[in-house]
Amino acid sequence: MVIGLLKETVDDNRVALMPEHIIDLLKNEDLKVLVEDNAGIASFINNEQYKDAGAQILNKKDILDKSDLIVKVNGLDVETIKNLDDSKVLVSVFNPFHNLEKVKVLCDKKISSFSLDLIPRTSSRGQSMDILSSMATVAGYKAVLTAAANNSKFFPMLMTAAGTIKPAKVLILGAGVAGLQAIATAKRLGAVVYAFDVRAAVKEQVESLGGRFVEVEGAKEDASAGGYAIEQSEEYKSKQAQLIHDHAISSDIIITTAQIPGKKAPLLIQKETVESMKSGSVIVDLAASTGGNTAMTKNNETVDYNGIKIIGNSNFPSELSTDASKMFGKNVSNFVKLMIAEQGKLNINFEDELIAGTCLTYEGKVLNERVEKMLN
Repeated sequence: MVIGLLKETVDDNRVALMPEHIIDLLKNEDLKVLVEDNAGIASFINNEQYKDAGAQILNKKDILDKSDLIVKVNGLDVETIKNLDDSKVLVSVFNPFHNLEKVKVLCDKKISSFSLDLIPRTSSRGQSMDILSSMATVAGYKAVLTAAANNSKFFPMLMTAAGTIKPAKVLILGAGVAGLQAIATAKRLGAVVYAFDVRAAVKEQVESLGGRFVEVEGAKEDASAGGYAIEQSEEYKSKQAQLIHDHAISSDIIITTAQIPGKKAPLLIQKETVESMKSGSVIVDLAASTGGNTAMTKNNETVDYNGIKIIGNSNFPSELSTDASKMFGKNVSNFVKLMIAEQGKLNINFEDELIAGTCLTYEGKVLNERVEKMLN
């Protein structure tokens, strides 16, 4: 079987496989790996390093023609998909809930596609392939550093000859993987950290990292949501809004991370709250690509509203491309191994919950139920 690695064509510095992952894959002597020219250059990996790992360097067209399975960080563009034959298997991040037109094209072309952002997160086996958690770790870390660089205050308390500097107050909204990493990073920098999440189960994790949990009673939870938050009642939302407002107006930094798969990000910071915040405060919104958690968020832009910076950035992993690619590539190689049978042949086994759960399209059909409902 031939695996093809493509270079990213969007504004993304990552690469889907590093040389170390190719070395691991090529332990199976029946596999061959083709790498697009300069695929890893933005992650500081050159062609020679891929050659040393055992890969062959080719242009994009040759890779698309000769590969059985094609891997890429971001899903292929529509025009490229239209020119593929139906024997190809694609492994990538298609973000299908927000790219329904691309899903239709995959179906029309009868392409077998696996979207790594769909991998079942309730499975312990899937943890080593969970690109959402890997990239959320990077985003949570980078969000705090970005906030610190844009804030006008120190994070830690300092005792100096010129007086005592109080520690910054950081509020983290959403205590998933990104939020927990943000808590840990902010604490390491010396800030006083508060965290809010509708999932009461994360309280212990927040406190274990040194954060103070902001709790609103009456939250609904759903074990089938795969660790994500779910929609809440209007009464709960009202209590939540007031408590978040009270903490936000006294905070120096706010990191928002709350997202609901397939839906617009919940609005957690109202315009009135931003208007009541201290001038010089910073909000970093990691949910910017799905509408944002604040009323004024603009994706991939920094908004200055009355002296308060609102940074909308959903692509922090690209800014830490080396380690982000290292993590992403390990997730990809682990998943690809599931699809390789003896003698290096492709084996799409739908009895495997990870393969079945990650499959987006197959033989002209959408296999993910939620995506299929959105299309109909």
